[in-house]
Amino acid sequence: MSRSTIHRADADLKHSWRSRFRSLPPSARLALHDALLDLRTDALQRAELQWRRHKAPMACYWKAVGVYAGHIARALR
Repeated sequence: MSRSTIHRADADLKHSWRSRFRSLPPSARLALHDALLDLRTDALQRAELQWRRHKAPMACYWKAVGVYAGHIARALR
């Protein structure tokens, strides 16, 4: 699969999700946004804790959860 095909698929997916998010009522978008930001904060704290405990795989997992939650929250703005 070529790089341009992947970028096109990503753009199509982004457009699809953007339209779905826009179709939600503003109160639902706000509630989801707030919940995702709470999840992001919690996940990043868990990642830091796991890193200090030398449990790198779990730290990576929680870091990824936090990053994805933040990205989705920004998409809801």
